Amino acid sequence: MGYSPITPFGRPVKAAPLPPSRMSPPDCSPVDKWQLLRELGQARRRYGLSDRDLSVLQALLSFHPETKLGGSAPLVVHPSNAAICERAHGMPCSTMRRHLARLVDAGLLVRRDSPNGKRYARRIAGSKIAFGFDLTPLLVRAAEIGMAAGDVRAAAARIAALRETVSLMRRDLAGLAVFGKDRNPDNAVWDQMSDTATLAARDLRRKLDEPALEALETMLKRALTTAATMLSTDFDPAATDDPVTTDSQNEQHHQSSQKDNIESRNIRVTTAPLPFALVAQTCTEIAVYAGEPIAGWHGLVTAAEKVRPMTGISASAWEDAKSVMGAIEASVVVSAILERFSEIRSPGGYLRHLTRKAQERAFSVLPMVLALSNRPARCGSQL
Repeated sequence: MGYSPITPFGRPVKAAPLPPSRMSPPDCSPVDKWQLLRELGQARRRYGLSDRDLSVLQALLSFHPETKLGGSAPLVVHPSNAAICERAHGMPCSTMRRHLARLVDAGLLVRRDSPNGKRYARRIAGSKIAFGFDLTPLLVRAAEIGMAAGDVRAAAARIAALRETVSLMRRDLAGLAVFGKDRNPDNAVWDQMSDTATLAARDLRRKLDEPALEALETMLKRALTTAATMLSTDFDPAATDDPVTTDSQNEQHHQSSQKDNIESRNIRVTTAPLPFALVAQTCTEIAVYAGEPIAGWHGLVTAAEKVRPMTGISASAWEDAKSVMGAIEASVVVSAILERFSEIRSPGGYLRHLTRKAQERAFSVLPMVLALSNRPARCGSQL
């Protein structure tokens, strides 16, 4: 411990009070005090603050006469403890003092105590001096607080997007497990896939942080790759001239078609692996419309480009779909729409609807194709 001087009577010497505020407001742009309080509320955990701490700060800010900090009004407020407690919805005085201490420790307030410990303002020799709580740190740190709040919002958005992605992947894995077990009930791997999807659903009921969600995404991606590879070899290779027989090649096609879109729009796109043979055997109408056999993903995209005007899908709806989903997935959607063409009143409207859902990370094409393979299930509601 540091040395504490004592008086001749054996009592500790009290620390000298901070001088009263005679400062002009700092050279900062004025900020809306209530907006600043909201930003601090977003970032409160970064500053070790609780909701109750912010309630006391809100009460203190209410004693500042202007909406903005940094205007003409002084930045020192000098309410009594009783007045602060009253505006803090009747908070006990002892509790209020603890929350005030946290705000001071966080560097958001400065105490400017008078010699007798009272809070007041008066004019001396034409200059106004004030003892109380100085709000200057809030004004000085406004930009920092805003950046911290922005970081918190960005992290929340990333977690929400990742959670949506993982939810879609879990749903796709569950669908593949049902489909695979129906085709080959003796293979125990499909029960394992189903168990993995069930465990992922259980995990998603909890509030997972970003690393936990990323680990879950990696696990599901691995399971989906295995499932898609098994389904690819399960289908008759004679159904297509496409040389692609493994999911790694499918994924390479898919990634190359979407790379520019992902980088330019900064949209997280994670699509469940989809074997071409599954699409070729499930969505046969597009070959009829195109008038020629379809060999591989490139052929499917070419056929969709050719068939799209015949369906009434506008060029803008098609371009939007390719921009959001990627050319391959958009072509699979068009192929699936053709399978239910007589049941969909507006193919263009339906494609726009699915594009919006994909942009919101709430759509995956795999369940759509699986539903077609299990007819008479519908691939979507009528539009």
